[in-house]
Amino acid sequence: MTDTLQQSAPAGATARWRAAAAATGAADRVAAERAVRAAYRAAGLPEPAEVRWFDSPFAAVRAALALRAEGAVGVREEIRTRPWGQVRARVHARLGAPGWAELWALTGGDLWTQNQALAGRIRGAVLDELAPEADPDDDTEVRSRARAARTAVRVALLDAVLGQHDAPWLAAFDAAGELDGAELAPLADAARQTGWWWPYEQVALIAERPTELHRDEAGRLDRADGPALAWADGSALHAWRGMPVPADFLDGLGGLTAERIREEENAELRRVMLEHYGYDRYLAESGAEPLHRDETGVLWRIVLPDDEPVVMVEVVNSTAEPDGTFRTYWLRVPPSTRTARAGVAWTFGVPEEEYRPERET
Repeated sequence: MTDTLQQSAPAGATARWRAAAAATGAADRVAAERAVRAAYRAAGLPEPAEVRWFDSPFAAVRAALALRAEGAVGVREEIRTRPWGQVRARVHARLGAPGWAELWALTGGDLWTQNQALAGRIRGAVLDELAPEADPDDDTEVRSRARAARTAVRVALLDAVLGQHDAPWLAAFDAAGELDGAELAPLADAARQTGWWWPYEQVALIAERPTELHRDEAGRLDRADGPALAWADGSALHAWRGMPVPADFLDGLGGLTAERIREEENAELRRVMLEHYGYDRYLAESGAEPLHRDETGVLWRIVLPDDEPVVMVEVVNSTAEPDGTFRTYWLRVPPSTRTARAGVAWTFGVPEEEYRPERET
C-alpha cells in the first residue's frame, strides 16, 4: 500500500461503509431482493423461491425459528462465509501479512469495535426477548426448556448475514478493490440496502434497517427521551451512554433525587442515574465530605451500596471563560486514589510524583 491510490482508498472506503452501517430507513426492496438473488447465483445456488420482508430482526428471527422447526436448511456458509474467506485469502496473498494488517487497521479495524458492539447489542436483545433466561428458582424442567429455547435462538442468529453491519469487512474489501468481483458484489449491494438477512435453501428472510439510531460522541447507543435504536414494528433498544436500560427507566430520570439514587439496588442503573443527575449535585445534596484537597483540586468520594465507590477530583480551570468566570470540572478517577494531585496526574497518564505542570489549563 504505497502508491497514492492505495493510500487514499482506505479513507474513502471506511467513510462509505461507516455511513452504510449507520443508515436508517426503509430499503429499496426491489434493489435489495435483486442483490440477494444475485448472491444465491454467485454461490452456485438456485434463487430462493420466496423472499419475505420483516420490519425488524426480532420478527425475522421468529420466522427463522419457524423455518428451522420445519427442517429448512441455512446456506449462509455458501453465500457469505466461503466467498468471504476466498477473497480475504486472495487479498492477504497479494498484500502480504504486513500489508493486510495495515489495510485492516485503516478500514475494518477502524469500524470493528463500534460495529461489533452494536451488532452484539441487537443479538442480545433478540435473545432476551424471544428466549428469556429462566428464574434461578424455577424447577429443572423449566430451566432446561429455557436453555433449549435460547440455544435455538442463538443458532437462528448465526444463520444471518449481517448486511449493513458487515461494514468492517466490506470496507477492507472495498479498499482492496474486491467489491466489483462476482463473489462479493451482490453481498455489498445488499448491505447498502438492508439490515440483517437470512438465506435458506427455498426462502430468504430480510429485515429492514432501523428507523432510528441515536449515539453519543463516543459512538455508544445513547438517548434520554426515547429508544436509542428502533424499528418500524416497535422493537427498540433503550440506552444511556452505551448502558442498556429498561424503557420505563428513562421516564424517571427527570424526577431524580439523591435519595432515589441511593435506594436503587441495581448498581449499573445507579451509575446511569448519577451521570444524569450530576456528580457535583449529588455530592452537594448528600452532604459528602472531601477526602483531600491541594493546589490541584479537591478529591471526593461517593460511597455506594453493593458497588465500588465513585471517586472524583473537582478542578477549576485556570483559564477564565469569556464572561470572566472559571469553569469547574469533575474528573472521575480510580477508587484507590488518595490525593487530588494523584487523581489529576492519573488523567494525564503519569505518576503523581511526575505531575508538575508549568501551567494548568
